[in-house]
Formats: sequence, structure tokens, C-alpha cells
Amino acid sequence: MSATQEHRSLLGRRTVVAAVGAAGAAAALTACGGGADGPGGSDTVEQPGSGGKGGEVIAATSDIPEGGGVVFAVQKVVVTQPQPGEFKAFSSTCTHQGCAVKDVSGGTITCPCHNSTFDAATGSPTGGPATQPLPAREITVEGDSIRLA
Repeated sequence: MSATQEHRSLLGRRTVVAAVGAAGAAAALTACGGGADGPGGSDTVEQPGSGGKGGEVIAATSDIPEGGGVVFAVQKVVVTQPQPGEFKAFSSTCTHQGCAVKDVSGGTITCPCHNSTFDAATGSPTGGPATQPLPAREITVEGDSIRLA
């Protein structure tokens, strides 16, 4: 194959790969968009102040152990119960390098990547390498349901 033919072949492959990548990105962005159900639809999470009763129910209060918590990977949130009947929520993304926290026990949220630890009541770092707190997430507790607000 001549150098010119090889260059054209390479450009042709690059064009195909770029087109496939662009189509995949477009499909992913479409999938992340709002649903066709409209406000309050089955795939829509209401925002605070939207007039609804809150967002999606993510757990029952009985699902969250006292002194511990549960990580909800899909919602990227960790819900804790530091004291009986007191529920807190934080981003489940570690502020050190963006790994997902995995364990909540004994009042401590732990990231498995570099063993950063956070206070389950405040989200504040209690052990490095993370130095920034987990951002608080808003939840509402209605009866025995915990909702993202």
C-alpha cells in the first residue's frame, strides 16, 4: 500500500470512529434528558420549590441503621442516621479524588479508594487524604419515607 493510500485509509477509519463516538455521545445525552412524561412523570425528580411533595422516594426510614447509613449509587447520595430519628444526606462522591464512598458504620463514612473518612452527622473529613467535607444533599422525611428534595 502506498503512503497516500495508507493515509486515506487511516483518515477513513478515523472518520468512522469519530462518527460512531459522536452518535454514542448523542444517545447518552438524549438518555440523560427529561422524560416524555412531563412534570411529575415516572422518570422526573422534582426540584425543591417546584410545588410537588418532593423528589423520588429513595428509602424507608427503617432501611437506614442507627449510627450507620446507606449509599445509594444511582442517586449518588449517602443517607445516614447519626441519632435515632435524625437523618442526614451527603453526596456519595469523595472530595479527595471523586471515588464513591462505600461503607457507613460506627458514625463514619468511608471511601475505599484512599481510606478517607467522614463524620456521618456532618460530612466533615475525619481522616485524610480528603480535606473537604462531603457536600450536604437535601432530603425530606415524610412518615417512614425518605425523599430526595
